Amino acid sequence: MADDFQISNAQQLTLPMTCYLIGYVLGPVVFGPLSETYGRRPVMLSTFAGYTTFTMACALAPNFAALVVFRLLTGIFASAPTAVVGGLYADIFPSPKARGRSMAGFMAATTLGPTLGPVISGYLSVHGWRWTYWASLILAGATWPLLVFLPETYLLVLRQQASRKELAEGVTSSNNIAATEISAGPSARQLITRVLTRPLRMIYSESIVLFSCIYLSLIYSIFYLFFEAYPIVFQGVYGMTPGQSGLAFIPIAVGALLSFVVYLAYDNIFQRAQASGKAWTSVEEYRRLPLACLGGPLYTASVFMLAWTARRSVHWIVPMLAGLPFGIGFLLIFMALINYLTDAYGAFAASALAAASCTRSVSGALLPLAADPMYTSLGIQWATSLLAFLSAGMILIPFGFIWGGEHLRANSKFSQSLNLDKNGDK
Repeated sequence: MADDFQISNAQQLTLPMTCYLIGYVLGPVVFGPLSETYGRRPVMLSTFAGYTTFTMACALAPNFAALVVFRLLTGIFASAPTAVVGGLYADIFPSPKARGRSMAGFMAATTLGPTLGPVISGYLSVHGWRWTYWASLILAGATWPLLVFLPETYLLVLRQQASRKELAEGVTSSNNIAATEISAGPSARQLITRVLTRPLRMIYSESIVLFSCIYLSLIYSIFYLFFEAYPIVFQGVYGMTPGQSGLAFIPIAVGALLSFVVYLAYDNIFQRAQASGKAWTSVEEYRRLPLACLGGPLYTASVFMLAWTARRSVHWIVPMLAGLPFGIGFLLIFMALINYLTDAYGAFAASALAAASCTRSVSGALLPLAADPMYTSLGIQWATSLLAFLSAGMILIPFGFIWGGEHLRANSKFSQSLNLDKNGDK
């Protein structure tokens, strides 16, 4: 790419990834609330169509400026599942056990993409950088048959559809009249001032959302900074080729898969304790957050391990294996906090997850830009250690939720409105 577009500035070469992540800032804020207004299916289908279209545009980009714009648009449309899937699982899995396991599996699977991507692109790029986008397009095409059969899951939209069908058949009731009045959707003013601003309002009004966003943003941005740092370590210190240095991400992928095993093991422990009537299982925070309490120290220790073993005197396998606890810790934190947000906010989960996706994508887009100057001025050991110290400061957040989360949820206006809805249904 650098040769094709005659680019020599290292920071400029990070712009396609940065703009892709900026798309993850812009998209969820819109798509999460829209899925709570018009349903999950139309949002998922329309955004995946946009993703497919602009992935092809990236492969055919005539110049670097066009590529950067297309990557931004690809990121916007690709971001929809990060906001919508949590709400979708909340729709179809009323059981916290089934919902949690589904979300954990989803997060483990989505982590495989960015970790295995450098392995694939490292070797595909030998045949030209455009092949990395053609490969993505092929995978998107293979996904379409599955997505086409995705049913609508959002209860409000299903009620509206049923009511319209009854009215078309001449059946009139107070329920279908009310649902039909709602089905027109919010006005343009309501859409902007109430629906689309909901994720931002949750950040400043909900402490659970705010501190979850802070923690997730940091670990996510460090994860994406490693896409710049790993070549510095494994190509610069150990003289590997781009394809070989891409293999360094495999331990992170393995760690991500192992985190799912850890999640299932803890979930089984929780279910057995709950069946036995253990008092601690009545506290909702213990369902998810102990996993983040374990993942935080693992994550920080792994970053320190990378920092102080990445030197010529130490075999390359040692810093590479730091990716194993990194992947485990990274996913345990994500699984715990994302599931906790979904449990706490129910029907508003898509907006809560949109807030989390937006904030972490901002940091994930910006921090990698600092990788080259940071590693140049501080060196590998202290630049990576700085990241570890920052992550260490976040470790107490899930412990704080366990201590005070019940009080925070009791005083949350979003949680209170959900409780009113549930009581109204009864």
